[in-house]
Amino acid sequence: MSAVSEISAPTIVHSRHRRLLADTLTPVSLYLRLRDQFVGTLLLESSDYHGNNNSFSYLCFSPVARFELDKNQLTTQRPGQLAATTTLPDPRQALGYLREFRESFKPAAPSGLPFITNGLFGHMAYEAVHYFEDVTLRDKPGASTVPAIVYQAFRYVIAINHFKDELYLFEHQYLGEDEEPAADTLDTIETLIQNRNFATHAFHLTGEETSNATDAEYLELIRLGQHHCQRGDVFQIVLSRRFQQGFQGDEFNVYRALRSLNPSPYLFFFDYGSYKIFGSSPESQIVINKGQAVLYPIAGTFRRTGDDAADARLAQQLLDDPKETAEHVMLVDLARNDLSRRCDVVA
Repeated sequence: MSAVSEISAPTIVHSRHRRLLADTLTPVSLYLRLRDQFVGTLLLESSDYHGNNNSFSYLCFSPVARFELDKNQLTTQRPGQLAATTTLPDPRQALGYLREFRESFKPAAPSGLPFITNGLFGHMAYEAVHYFEDVTLRDKPGASTVPAIVYQAFRYVIAINHFKDELYLFEHQYLGEDEEPAADTLDTIETLIQNRNFATHAFHLTGEETSNATDAEYLELIRLGQHHCQRGDVFQIVLSRRFQQGFQGDEFNVYRALRSLNPSPYLFFFDYGSYKIFGSSPESQIVINKGQAVLYPIAGTFRRTGDDAADARLAQQLLDDPKETAEHVMLVDLARNDLSRRCDVVA
């Protein structure tokens, strides 16, 4: 039975919002205010405030629906319902189920705003590739226990426009069409936002750092990867190894250190209770807007110096580097191939 055949009537989503000044607020301080009151708060942050395009940060809290897929076990929980679990007979059905889950929510009216106000927020792990490609993955000892795909719909979404120093607080009520949203929840959250007091907690490491591969083992993997590239088996291999170390305290401090060391347009900290994921990236994997999909393949990079003339010289060095140029051409070709599989016109 296909996923589409099981669709019930869509859940109507009533939304309302307030606009507040945000010139004294930061995404980090807002997260610290909200996380102790709302379990499972997600933060998507941009440190690029110079243009209007990438100047938004988001906080999502109070999840009301969840889509989780791992090892072909699909668990969905819809507003006001208990979670339901099913086994996918074919991994390739995953995209259909995710599309059906997304389309099961219907806004009562368009927001009229030119930025994200609601939707599904979550993650896909690298292991999710076998739900979309003809790739078979083998479980390895010590493999990650993070689910392959998790997406959630949230009661509350905060959108911060850094370019204009303003904040939008959205409340989404997943109710029937004739029901009215609750009365004063936005007042309570606004008071929490304006509260200048928030708790911070210490963080310190314990024990020794360990890895799933020694330096010698990792170098051997690199040599093996070079061999497969030279044979023409692959265009590119991204090798990695995992480092881990015990700690006590609040891991959000690690994210705060990361955003200081590596500020970027795409920062995130997702708290799922039993696990947390966070990171920093200069590029988006893919951006889809109004029926247009855009990829931004990035090859070589350099650390900005703060001096325009020095930055220009470093940029020219990248342009003149045959290795960097070849890698960039390869990534552009791969991006074009990926888009050509799903898009009509690729340029």
